[in-house]
Amino acid sequence: MHLYNIKRCISVLHNGTIVNISLYFSSFGKNNLVALLTGKSTKSKYMELQKAIEKRVSIRSFKDAEVPVEDLKQLVRMGGHAPSVNNYQPWKFYAITNHDLLSKMADTVKEKIEEIPENESIASKNVKTQVEFFSTFFEDAPAVIALSMEDYESVLEKGVKMSHQDINILRNYPDIQSAGAAIENILLAAVDMGYGACWLSAPMMAKEALEKMLGISEPHHLMAFVAVGVPLKDVKPREKKPLDEIFELID
Repeated sequence: MHLYNIKRCISVLHNGTIVNISLYFSSFGKNNLVALLTGKSTKSKYMELQKAIEKRVSIRSFKDAEVPVEDLKQLVRMGGHAPSVNNYQPWKFYAITNHDLLSKMADTVKEKIEEIPENESIASKNVKTQVEFFSTFFEDAPAVIALSMEDYESVLEKGVKMSHQDINILRNYPDIQSAGAAIENILLAAVDMGYGACWLSAPMMAKEALEKMLGISEPHHLMAFVAVGVPLKDVKPREKKPLDEIFELID
């Protein structure tokens, strides 16, 4: 894994001359550095991305440590590199580090959850309490990245008598698929940079109120949050389904 944002100055003997090299590991990479110093390649069959994918977990508890603005920009830059429908790139990202604002946002979500009518089951109150935690833990995160999107106008809309929503349903929501790709990039970049992160959709129950608080207006609309910070403790990845259960070859 790259040592993100740690600047090093090293000296190497190159063709009989000592050369000083200043670099950022995040762009150069551990494998390239080893190859430079030893002349031997350390490349494996897979890139280091696989390690980040396998290590990624949802982190909901964070240390009281700020996430530097430059790191937040790097996370968003990685999110912006995600594929999107027709390369439309319909997103805008908001990084929130103001804890008073995060607390007010969490309170707004709690109020919305309280408004949801309960059924007559014994578990109803416990269910709402559980939902409230998973919807509002972001208030204790050092930073939250909010993803907003604008609607993608497809070529099809210009030539058929169908609404944007009907076409979106017909195409199985390419806007939402694009948002998912951007969020996954952010989550994996967070792991690579030594952070923990968690994707939240539950706060969107208070979407309209949150949009006003964040100053998000048309043509953009709020899609999801990603809470980011240094993990409070080491969390092991949860067991995943075996490959044989999720893979089928159609030849």
